[in-house]
Amino acid sequence: MRIIEKTIEMQSFMTQLKYSEKSIGFVPTMGYLHEGHLSLLQRAKAENDIVVLSIFVNPLQFGANEDLSTYPRDFNRDEKLAQEAGVDIIFYPSVEEMYPKSSSIELNVTKRVNVLCGKSRPGHFNGVVTVLTKLFNLVLPTRAYFGMKDAQQVAVVEGLVEDFNFPIEIVRCPIIRESDGLAKSSRNVHLTVSEREEAVIIYKSLMDGKIALEDKKMDIEQVKLQITNTITKNSSGTIDYVEILSYPMLETVQNVKETMIIAVAVRFSKVRLIDNMLINI
Repeated sequence: MRIIEKTIEMQSFMTQLKYSEKSIGFVPTMGYLHEGHLSLLQRAKAENDIVVLSIFVNPLQFGANEDLSTYPRDFNRDEKLAQEAGVDIIFYPSVEEMYPKSSSIELNVTKRVNVLCGKSRPGHFNGVVTVLTKLFNLVLPTRAYFGMKDAQQVAVVEGLVEDFNFPIEIVRCPIIRESDGLAKSSRNVHLTVSEREEAVIIYKSLMDGKIALEDKKMDIEQVKLQITNTITKNSSGTIDYVEILSYPMLETVQNVKETMIIAVAVRFSKVRLIDNMLINI
């Protein structure tokens, strides 16, 4: 496994691989790898000749009230996990390496961001597309892998690739769940014992909503109300949002249409959980 820290070395090395007609699978992360990341690496390993993992805590996607300095970091641990997962190259640049000077061009995402989590994180996705544009140009991937746990990010990335004609296939990877359905997340450890038991209702409410929409037993507003009531009555969590939107455009829909997403965010005492489910009618 090769570790590269310099952008010029990364781009030069990946260009050589590209000319050798090797397929390149890319998993961009901010490190502190967990089971979700490892599932993306496993998929990339199965579908490509070369697997590249980037680890970079991107300051541009942190808001004023989000503490960049406390974001968890453990490169030695990540390196070991990457080695075990069969990663070929880790790209591990510093902030100074990625952003050596102030940019003369700024990317501004205008669609798919003013809903769900993006509504309360202005500018966040501008930072995401900026770093991904740089990473895509450095890594030159054939395919890039993103987990559907953050379905809004996947939608934004798909828009970036389409709008700027990146020759990259974006691979949507399913949410990894516990045996009882709770979406796996490093944040789950912050749930109390009782909250952990209650949190299962999030998945159940999504499943019930999906079935109701697919069977056309309820309209969209009725399903949103049903999910809200189910979570409120069966947990101590406070709902941030329950939304049913088109996917990947993330626009309001009045009637059931071909592809939609049901997305929820619920706050417990020390953690905010998100989950979602796609519906294909």
